[in-house]
Amino acid sequence: MVSLVGDMERIRLKLKRLDNAKDIPLPGYMTEGAVGMDIYAAVESDIILEPGQRALIPTGICIELPEGFEAQIRPRSGLAIKYGIGMLNSPGTIDPDYRGEIKVILINLGERPFRIKKGDRIAQMVISRVVKADISEVDELSPTDRGEKGFGHTGGYD
Repeated sequence: MVSLVGDMERIRLKLKRLDNAKDIPLPGYMTEGAVGMDIYAAVESDIILEPGQRALIPTGICIELPEGFEAQIRPRSGLAIKYGIGMLNSPGTIDPDYRGEIKVILINLGERPFRIKKGDRIAQMVISRVVKADISEVDELSPTDRGEKGFGHTGGYD
């Protein structure tokens, strides 16, 4: 179900909380203007991510999206700048037909070990509309000023 509240379009997002997440907060927007909902670690015991190490972190939630929407799982900027914690496969895409637990691949790009505890905010989830494409194979594409110029073509990479 899609509705409009003020200037913001809203959808009904069905969420199932798994047993490993009964005692952690539901995803939520931290400010009125936030577009990403923080999501939380649902680990059974603390996980230490050593520098260079990655781990698949459970969130304890499953969602049901309406057709025509996706959930993007994105890193948290605070974890990145403070600790060097990033997210692989970013953004992760949750398709509307997926019903399994959302998990997040975190990596420690920092210089010190990083502890992940149950209930820590580890990522954010953004709900987005999607458009499917019908592919039309052609022999030529229409020309542009840029053409085939790729990485660094505007002088950004020296």
